[in-house]
Amino acid sequence: MGKMAAVVGPVAALATEPGEDAFRKLFRFYRQSRPGTGDLGGVIDFSAARGTGPSASKVVRSQLSVSSVSEHDAHRAGLQPVNKWRAYGLEGYPGFIFIPNPFLPGYQWHWVKQCLKLYSQKPNVCNLDKHMAEQETRDVWEQSKEFLRCKEMNKRRPRSLLEKLRWVTLGYHYNWDSKKYSADHYTPFPSDLAFLSEQVAAACGFQGFRAEAGILNYYRLDSTLGIHVDKSELDHSKPLLSFSFGQSAIFLLGGLKRDEAPTAMFMHSGDIMVMSGFSRLLNHAVPRVLPNPEGEGLPHCLDTPLPGVLPRDSVVEPCSLEDWQVCASYLKTARVNMTVRQVLATDQDFPLEHIEEKKRDNITGFCHLNDQDSQIKRARLNSDS
Repeated sequence: MGKMAAVVGPVAALATEPGEDAFRKLFRFYRQSRPGTGDLGGVIDFSAARGTGPSASKVVRSQLSVSSVSEHDAHRAGLQPVNKWRAYGLEGYPGFIFIPNPFLPGYQWHWVKQCLKLYSQKPNVCNLDKHMAEQETRDVWEQSKEFLRCKEMNKRRPRSLLEKLRWVTLGYHYNWDSKKYSADHYTPFPSDLAFLSEQVAAACGFQGFRAEAGILNYYRLDSTLGIHVDKSELDHSKPLLSFSFGQSAIFLLGGLKRDEAPTAMFMHSGDIMVMSGFSRLLNHAVPRVLPNPEGEGLPHCLDTPLPGVLPRDSVVEPCSLEDWQVCASYLKTARVNMTVRQVLATDQDFPLEHIEEKKRDNITGFCHLNDQDSQIKRARLNSDS
């Protein structure tokens, strides 16, 4: 394995707290960082030709399997032809692939709308289920859309349910308490997201990938995602796919142990990350969501509307301007991330103990996505998933 990130610049001047490991120190630094200052000078920006920042020398080009995804199938998912994608890796992190926004202009609108309007609906599971009756969370979108349309006129209004949403699980529903999946807590995985994931996985050399579980995280500007490893899936030979939409964030990718300093990188709207092989089980976290430097606005890649005419067999559906008005109002101060996983190997079943444990577990435990006004205990920030 190659060397991990060196702690340099303003980070080195930050005093280490008692018992604090290298990852936690970097997490704390970036959580407190000030945009527009030298604090973010060490963060890799893959949207530049080869990345920027002191760590940019670690950036290498990644080869994609161009012939594995037809131009037609890419278009069906709202993606550019694979031969137009740019893909990068990092020295010392084999199996990590970063693809800066490969979406066709306007097509991010569909995936944002799905995260906010469709995927948040029952029978999918969300954090609100812990504190509210099922009928109260049956349609988060319908209960929130008028609040969000009036957001600019009444900034002192109570937060809508959509603004209180922190996570949603799809397919095999992840149990935040036991940190396991089970056969008897499953709902059909969204077919459009499965198709998108299959195309991205195939382009990265993972033909036959099956989208079986998804975790959607909904970030406010004060949200963080704690240091963790995604190890609950029973088959680690398949990649973890991550899709980002909305405001930018800082992502930290570390090592197998927390005493290895992580590498920091920006995640912008439309960016895709793939963690596979050695990188599949590395520590990672999101210490900071960054406000738009131009004020309460959207990233420019979201300015272009979804085309009115879509391919006949596209998995992407039209997005009305009325719906996008709600999405845009939400995203001005938020970010949405979709992670997709294959849980089981081909022909693999869940062990019997998973089924027995499921009978004893409460399915709606806490997620480790936190924000400053959350009631979740701060200790949860350190939890592994």
